[in-house]
Amino acid sequence: MTNLPPVVDLATWQSARDDLLVREKAHTREGDAIAAARRRLPMVEFDGQVEVTGADGPVPFISLFQGREELVAYKHMWWDGAPHQGQCEGCTFTAWHLHDVSYLNSRGVSYAVLTTAPPQEIAPFVEFMGYTQPWYSVRDVEPPVGGGMGSLFSFLRDGDRTFLTYSTTGRGVEAASGSFALLDMTPRGRGEAWEDNPEGRSPGNHACWYWRTDADGNATWGETGRPVPQWTRPGAGPEQSLGRTTMQH
Repeated sequence: MTNLPPVVDLATWQSARDDLLVREKAHTREGDAIAAARRRLPMVEFDGQVEVTGADGPVPFISLFQGREELVAYKHMWWDGAPHQGQCEGCTFTAWHLHDVSYLNSRGVSYAVLTTAPPQEIAPFVEFMGYTQPWYSVRDVEPPVGGGMGSLFSFLRDGDRTFLTYSTTGRGVEAASGSFALLDMTPRGRGEAWEDNPEGRSPGNHACWYWRTDADGNATWGETGRPVPQWTRPGAGPEQSLGRTTMQH
């Protein structure tokens, strides 16, 4: 292997590690301060009786809280009429990391996935991917329940009243994807061109280049690629046409 970090003795490594730890602790404290500011944000009240469509048909949005006081929702982008492997790579990546939300539930927080998909297209995709969390169509529903796809939203319930408390998109949704944090601990990182790497290190590829692979595990965004976790699903095979038509967002 080339372009490796320098090799040193354990004491030298520990000294460098201790120096970095000072910065990491400062980063953690700043993160705590930002989280504290989130808890002090004002909130927006909205009609919790607005209907969304789940596996058993239309239900009022407030039912997604499942009797709990808080709800975190991921809003999954959707390409109408596309085959399963043609759906949004980034949203597939994020949703895959949240198969189990027991620890959220134990803290009084429910979780759901919202999407603009036609209701009849959701169930086959959820079954194909093996998702265990509830999905709901918010097609034609006004914000804050609808809209803002590719984002994380936080909601609060106070009796029969419902409120929007927070939302984030872009790199903000990385909070739901543990793979990013672990890759950032490795010497190769994410292997993306935007990263600040030591001199002489490979310049990296485009952002998210490893999210799609072919049947042999080779990274590709070509016609034989599909989002990585989909290769573990029954009947997975090369897709010759992603079949994208219109994305609803």
